[in-house]
Amino acid sequence: MAVQHDENDRRFMRRALRLAERGRGRVNPNPMVGAVIVRGGRVVGEGWHCLIGKPHAEAMALEQAGARARGATAYVTLEPCAHVGRTPPCAEAMIRAGIRRCVVGVRDPHRIVNGRGLRQLRAAGVRVEVGLLADQVRRQIAGYLLTHTDGRPRVTLKLATSLDGRIAPAGGFQRAGAGRWLTGARARHAGHLLRALADAVVIGAGTARADNPRLTARAVGAPRQPLRVVCDTRLSLPRRLRLLQHRGTVVACGRSASRQRRRELEARGIEVWPLPVSGGGVSPRALLRRLARAGCHDVLLEGGATLAASWLRAGVVDRIALFTAPRVLGAGGLAWPGRHGRAWAGRVAGVTRVGEDVHTMVEREG
Repeated sequence: MAVQHDENDRRFMRRALRLAERGRGRVNPNPMVGAVIVRGGRVVGEGWHCLIGKPHAEAMALEQAGARARGATAYVTLEPCAHVGRTPPCAEAMIRAGIRRCVVGVRDPHRIVNGRGLRQLRAAGVRVEVGLLADQVRRQIAGYLLTHTDGRPRVTLKLATSLDGRIAPAGGFQRAGAGRWLTGARARHAGHLLRALADAVVIGAGTARADNPRLTARAVGAPRQPLRVVCDTRLSLPRRLRLLQHRGTVVACGRSASRQRRRELEARGIEVWPLPVSGGGVSPRALLRRLARAGCHDVLLEGGATLAASWLRAGVVDRIALFTAPRVLGAGGLAWPGRHGRAWAGRVAGVTRVGEDVHTMVEREG
């Protein structure tokens, strides 16, 4: 029988979700987790996983609560761990502290957790309830969950288009006298926010050549810069590009790419990942598996039409962040992904006006 939760339960879990969000970009490859300890209707302790290697959310909340944790209820967004890692097991700590009831958002699918914490708590007599605000928790840690169920991070495809679905005018922006960008300053600021929330930003060689981007999150208070990844199957990009001047960039290439060019890049401090090729380019799934091993949970795909089409064909695009400018570029403009795309159905998760443009976030169905 489903457990009935009241508004107080939901309020405390929402607080735990807000606390968990403070760890975004700071705790990978661990998940963001928030915890709130309540006794007699009052919060006596709260915590969040703030940094890899530091105490988990439950441990922080228990320390703050002290003796008041005995007989209390703990609200935790994700199943407490039951194994020894960089920090002690949280389930044991909750049992020792005398927690009477534990309300959990979702079970942790990580192979070394996956129900062990819940079973340990129940075996010790703690009343355990799972599923409160589960949809919100799943959205918050969607990348972590995908990493441990599908072996890859969550992918958000970012696109800026005209009203008629074009991503660039005929002959390019400069030739058309249309400036450098399709959308306005506020939409570009929102794009930088998406970068700040991502663990990695991926573009293709064509975009790298045409735009020479830095791929950094600017003017948004990012806790850290995302990993910058460019797909250059044959390692043919010119070395003068901004991305190839500094450490913190990864070049994903085919396994048959020039070894000499690979050595030149590595001598500059650039990481080179030789990967399988699919459809003439770096395999999206192979790259995502490699990014998952690097601790990335959320990937922002900013490539052009070719890369967008290949990742859609591979079935790995989970969300589309669409910025629509109030302009019509006409039949000569570059469409995405054109006839090379694949059917993709989703639901609108949010629509926001950003300056003169519109930002629509669409999440894949199923």
